[in-house]
Amino acid sequence: MKTSRFSDSQIMAILKQAENGVAVPDLCREHGMSSASFYKWRAKFGGMDTSMIKRMKELEDENRRLKKMYAEERLKAELRQEALEGKVVKPSLRREMAQKAVAAARCSIRQACVIFGISETCYRYRAKLSSENAEIADLLVRLTHNQRNWGFGLCFLYLRNVKGYPWNHKRVYRIYRELELNLRIKPRKRLIRAKPEPLAVPTAINTSWSMDFMHDQLEDGRSYRLFNVIDDYNREGLGIEVDLSLPSERVIRALNQIIEWRGKPLQIRCDNGPEYISATLAAWAEKQGVKLVFIQPGNPQQNAYIERYNRTVRYDWLAQYLFDSVEEVQDFATHWLWTYNNERPNMALGGITPRQKLAMAA
Repeated sequence: MKTSRFSDSQIMAILKQAENGVAVPDLCREHGMSSASFYKWRAKFGGMDTSMIKRMKELEDENRRLKKMYAEERLKAELRQEALEGKVVKPSLRREMAQKAVAAARCSIRQACVIFGISETCYRYRAKLSSENAEIADLLVRLTHNQRNWGFGLCFLYLRNVKGYPWNHKRVYRIYRELELNLRIKPRKRLIRAKPEPLAVPTAINTSWSMDFMHDQLEDGRSYRLFNVIDDYNREGLGIEVDLSLPSERVIRALNQIIEWRGKPLQIRCDNGPEYISATLAAWAEKQGVKLVFIQPGNPQQNAYIERYNRTVRYDWLAQYLFDSVEEVQDFATHWLWTYNNERPNMALGGITPRQKLAMAA
């Protein structure tokens, strides 16, 4: 913006002279300005003092700066939206989008680099093709044709350690992927189990237990797990173990603590989680004489007792509060478990509590 050669105080002095009766042509000749400038000043600054003029100019400058900032941010938002629609993730694609924006005269190179998150070096990068790439591709094709069960690791080690080629793994792997030589991923081996019996209602305590895991997050975003165990006979909650990680050793420790006061069950029903199918838990169950009954994968209804119990845990308190620590969750779970067993009516038991059901069976 072109600045005036007259200061704010000079403009105010000229306007005051005009107010005191000095003719406008005489003022223009005296100060070497045009009459248009005088009338523009009077329309803009009439009735103001020097401080007010200064403040108005500051506000105009700030308004101009904010308009420019808004225009830049709006342009950035539009370009980012276009990038998100195309899921631009790779630096090469982001560089291409930046070059298109600059070519369309929508922004400068510096702005384009900031918007798409690349450096100016990346923007100006030009790939240098090498004749060695064709040699690498030919070697990989012949090698994978002769050794059909070799993956990238064996191919690279053969070229590097056996043949002595100096190419690094990133370069070889890039060409390996471009040629689509990846081996087919073998499916995981599934454990073959007999089809479980229909879900039956136990006729006595410790006939059948059910156990399962639940997941939630603390207030700071950390994930924690809950290990739940119930007696299928009276739907009594036998324990809730809470921690950030609950491997099979913790599962065994929790079950041992319950067995000390409750007694040993004949069987425990569970899903196919890694903690349950581990050799550690299998050895413990064999030693204790407890049968582990696994449900079919993808059929949680076969473990309906514990699944319904998990829903109660979720809706009664787990989804109602935010906890700061695992200790706080464990303390709340312990108090809630007593309320569930002693005071909360269970519709599956005819509206009585699990402890009342246990007392009727005694």
